[in-house]
Amino acid sequence: MNTKALFHDMTLDYLRPAEPDKNRKTQVRLRTAAGDKVEPTLVWGNERRKMRLSETDGEFAYYDVEVKTGSEPVMYYFEISADDGNALIYDKRGCSRNILDSMKFKIFPGFSTPSWAKGAVMYQIFVDRFCNGDKSNDVLTGEYVYNGHKSIHVDEWSQYPDSKWDFGEFYGGDLKGVMDKLDYLKDLGIDVIYFNPLFVSPSSHKYDTQDYDHIDPHFGVILDDEGELNDGSQDNSKSTRYISRVTSKKNLEASDALFAQLVEEAHKRGIRVILDGVFNHCGSFNKWLDKERIYEKSSDYKKGAYVAGDSPYHDFFSFNGGNWPYNGNYDGWWGYDTLPKLNYEGSKELEDYIIRIGRKWVSPPYNADGWRLDVAADLGHSREYNHKFWKKFRAEVKKANPEAIILAEHYGPAGEWMQGDEWDTVMNYDAFMEPLTWFLTGMEKHSDEFQPARVGNAREFFDTMNYCGGENFSMPSLYTAMNELSNHDHSRFLTRTSQKVGRVSDLMPSSAETGINKGVMREAVIVQMTWPGAPTIYYGDEAGLCGFTDPDNRRTYPWGHEDKEMIAFHKDMIAIHKECPELISGSIRELLADNNFIAYGRFNRTAAVIVAINNNDFEVTKEIEVWQTGIPRDANLSTLLSSGYTGYIKDGSTVRVKDGVLTLTLSRRSGIVLRYNSFAPVSDDEFWADNFFDFG
Repeated sequence: MNTKALFHDMTLDYLRPAEPDKNRKTQVRLRTAAGDKVEPTLVWGNERRKMRLSETDGEFAYYDVEVKTGSEPVMYYFEISADDGNALIYDKRGCSRNILDSMKFKIFPGFSTPSWAKGAVMYQIFVDRFCNGDKSNDVLTGEYVYNGHKSIHVDEWSQYPDSKWDFGEFYGGDLKGVMDKLDYLKDLGIDVIYFNPLFVSPSSHKYDTQDYDHIDPHFGVILDDEGELNDGSQDNSKSTRYISRVTSKKNLEASDALFAQLVEEAHKRGIRVILDGVFNHCGSFNKWLDKERIYEKSSDYKKGAYVAGDSPYHDFFSFNGGNWPYNGNYDGWWGYDTLPKLNYEGSKELEDYIIRIGRKWVSPPYNADGWRLDVAADLGHSREYNHKFWKKFRAEVKKANPEAIILAEHYGPAGEWMQGDEWDTVMNYDAFMEPLTWFLTGMEKHSDEFQPARVGNAREFFDTMNYCGGENFSMPSLYTAMNELSNHDHSRFLTRTSQKVGRVSDLMPSSAETGINKGVMREAVIVQMTWPGAPTIYYGDEAGLCGFTDPDNRRTYPWGHEDKEMIAFHKDMIAIHKECPELISGSIRELLADNNFIAYGRFNRTAAVIVAINNNDFEVTKEIEVWQTGIPRDANLSTLLSSGYTGYIKDGSTVRVKDGVLTLTLSRRSGIVLRYNSFAPVSDDEFWADNFFDFG
């Protein structure tokens, strides 16, 4: 039995339909080597179905069987016996001798994710640091106080964030600035903008929501701008300028309208918009609590739970004794009194309110395209309630906008939330950011440690991608997973390439920019743009932005000082990603795992992309079997892009495959992307050799 020829995954080539409805007849297909005398059996739940040979194509044979999905989740794998007495099973690991439930293929009937999100190129924007398009809405120095410090307006756009007080520093980035750069994003090739939180909040990061009903006027529009700055006291009831800005209905409604306009303009350019939902906790400024007494004197707002014991929002929080008015004995998330934990089990009204928020922003006139859910597994006080809430949230959001995506922040196994009735997918830390970072840099994702033994450990890389991905994802979730190199919670990937351990509190901010290796960064982007999922760029990564972990990773976009070559490289890799259907929805197969070297293929029945990465500090030559991807034994591959230590090129040269083996010589810290397309001639010479035209 030629075990290398065996293949199955849950793409359309091997499962039809790939996202089956409930009680739907479904065709399951297994690939074997043509000529092998084998008897494949599909083990479908508790049933066993013999498979029949249905097609032979070149050196492969295809066995099919039809099943009915039913209405409940089902796991399956294959048993394959040969006339030579060999027998094995085939699951997400490939060929194996033992059964492992977590590695069985899983179908959740009726579960599908939006087609626009599969393989979509996303772009994460931390708004305050992206672009200042309207200086009239900037947070003012001394406008209010937060956590013992006055707000600070940073006048110098390129200034490094303060290591201790970053959340109270404001550079002025806003929605108008994003609108001004929509054409830049379109030209880059972006399909989706993921915004860090936009709702009213006193911090630059806005993960401490003050008002879920409105966009923050400091990101939006300030028309009413009365009142005084804080006089230096810790009493925000005297911060009348801030109170005017964030409670004025005119400001709030104008800011909401600006957001609706931004979404409309993005949609005109084919760009979707995802919002960040922080529903586990809110902020101490929140109108339901009002610890800072922002809303206390306004007749337009009801009394907050901190202010009055009979507040209509009392049960939105968990109080532990104390007295009113001004009762600070409430539960804070991880003990932070600036992040009050929301008490869903204690208030059906709170649950209904947040679900209404979930519907509101994906509906007209705002029309956002989905939610990223902050610390989604923490919501509620129990696992049981957590699942109950997300089932309701999903049902209502999908009812309001069936094409909306629900994407959660989560570390660790997430399969229990991705069974078709809660989350669509997750930020892919376990099966993308972490294993790729370890392989290319040996660095932990916060730059908190360097482990030399993990640099170049190709076996660990593929196994982690396989096992963690297998535990988390069915096909609908895998092809929409957010594959990031950097984000607002971790160090910038380009800084990780220096293999320098530390945070900005210990090291000078400028040291995040020294010792970096752009060749390794390009290797990472090659993998990012060719791996299954939705490649997601953290703003500025494409322009060469560096930074240690939070808050240094939140530097401003370097307008006018961009790394133009890095931008061009991202643009070219994005174009490759979007021009090759097999990179959007095709299969993936490991081809070679060696010290500091990986090769894999992305393929469907008509085309294949071969990716090879040499992370060594020296040139290597490798022989890679590529016939397993469907590439003929003798074929020419086109070079789509090659990157080396000093730069990259797109030369369109051809590389020959002989007897199913591709021989590659790669320079140090390099990567290459090759393609075989059965429908296209590789070169003019081949075209004219194979085609005769009679012009007579």
